[in-house]
Order: sequence, then structure tokens, then C-alpha cells
Amino acid sequence: MSQNNDYIVIKAMEDGVNVIGLTRGTDTRFHHSEKLDRDEMMIAQFTEHTSAVKIRGKAVIQTSHGEMSTDDGA
Repeated sequence: MSQNNDYIVIKAMEDGVNVIGLTRGTDTRFHHSEKLDRDEMMIAQFTEHTSAVKIRGKAVIQTSHGEMSTDDGA
């Protein structure tokens, strides 16, 4: 089974940032969630079960495609 082994790094810039994993397949569903507090970091990987990650709150995200922020100014 083909899967992307890229990692993403998520750094919370405020308390209560939600990171939600979404399933792969015909029905996209939530399958995992984490809550990060300010300055906490999470390293995530796309797998055969995870096809997308949803992030709520102010965070900086680093991927192989560059760095981005959920805040409008970055």
C-alpha cells in the first residue's frame, strides 16, 4: 500500500490549539485529536489511515513544502 512518509511539525502559538487527524477512504472521518498548549510541538506523519490534518488555533506548521502559519500575518 502506497503512503507518504513526510512529517509535519506543528508548534502551538497559544493554549488550546486542536490538531485533528482525518481518515483516508471514501468517507472522511475524524479519527484522532490532540490539544496543544502554547509552545508545545507535535510531529505528525501521514499514514495509510491518515490523509489530512486539521488545525484550529494559532500555530506554525513546518512541512517539506515550507513553513506556514494559521495566523493571517505570517
